[in-house]
Amino acid sequence: MTQSVLGSITMGYEPLWNQWRKRIGVRLWLDPESSSAVDARHLIESLQELWPAPKEICLLHARSPGLLSDLLDHTTAHNIWLEVPQLWLSDALLAGRVRKAHQRGVKLVWLGEPGQHPEPETASWFHTHILSLTAQEALASLRAALRHGHDGGSHGPQHIPSPVRAGALYEALASQALVEHALDQQHVQGVAGWPNEEMLYAYRYRQIQPARQILLDLVHAIEADESLEALEHTMGNEPLLCYRFLRYANSAGLGLRNEVSSLRQGLMTLGYSRLRAWLMEQLPHASADTNLDPIRHTMVLRARIMEHMADAGVEDDLRREVFLCGVFSQVDLLLGENLGAALHRLPLPGRVASAVVGQTGPYAPWLEVAAALEGRNTKVIREVCRAHQMPADEVNRALLRALAQS
Repeated sequence: MTQSVLGSITMGYEPLWNQWRKRIGVRLWLDPESSSAVDARHLIESLQELWPAPKEICLLHARSPGLLSDLLDHTTAHNIWLEVPQLWLSDALLAGRVRKAHQRGVKLVWLGEPGQHPEPETASWFHTHILSLTAQEALASLRAALRHGHDGGSHGPQHIPSPVRAGALYEALASQALVEHALDQQHVQGVAGWPNEEMLYAYRYRQIQPARQILLDLVHAIEADESLEALEHTMGNEPLLCYRFLRYANSAGLGLRNEVSSLRQGLMTLGYSRLRAWLMEQLPHASADTNLDPIRHTMVLRARIMEHMADAGVEDDLRREVFLCGVFSQVDLLLGENLGAALHRLPLPGRVASAVVGQTGPYAPWLEVAAALEGRNTKVIREVCRAHQMPADEVNRALLRALAQS
């Protein structure tokens, strides 16, 4: 039953980030196949089975009123929230289901157009709102943020009120200034999506460094004599550190006889003492910019999804290749240089370079599908999966398991 229900729907995802730039949940775009109905009860059971997420928000955005109606009738889990578009509330039958779901304790999230807010007669049904700003509101928010910075956060005579409402969720915040204003000054509950390009633009004249916290986590793991698997997993959470580690492991200064083409091989070859010394050398220059954390996280999540899409029979070494393929597929954004040139410096298997640079080879389908899942366009996701003959249930299962792992 789990397989059939996951095969009747197309999923995409969008992380939700809080003030500390940590993932507090994921927004799932759910688009049913036009030729089949979705068993909402079993869909909920599948979500809880594959991605229990007891401490995360599982925010479901149904692409059809029919699916939303069924989800309203069958959702009981406290961590599963349902989005309800304002436009659909004009349907009296659906509005009645929304009201009854609210009375049962289901957490409902109102969704409207930019600048729109819930109607007073229905506002009490909703646990929170997903809001977005008009161009005029975005400008007013930037002015409020600028004045807040000048005033040091005080509400003086020149205080400018902000259109951004505390406690709500916001989407489509397209600039670093707006995100920081919403999260740090207005204390919204979270933001959907992340303006990666804008965040990275701030580093156009300086080099991005590996995350300080992950370096410290690795040092502490070595001191605690944790397993190679634990070290490999932790290092895998920092794409830039993975890249630098492989470059270091293959540097002429180490004089190793054989090329190192995987994190596991490098960790085994260097040993804990030499690895710790190298990590300590990186610490003084490490980055504490938490605005980069969501960017790193989504890069790693792509790689984890690819791992889970790989066939169960794939050997561990090949699975590590698949992970490196995903985690290095966007490393040029952190390096600030051409992707092909960057990967050419590493002795990576040809399958990895072919997929990342040439979009060919055995790993290319997994990479293309994993990248498509990051968007809201479920039609494109469906077309990419069909083009590569990847069943929806396998893709959705991989996505949910990767979310649970990360």
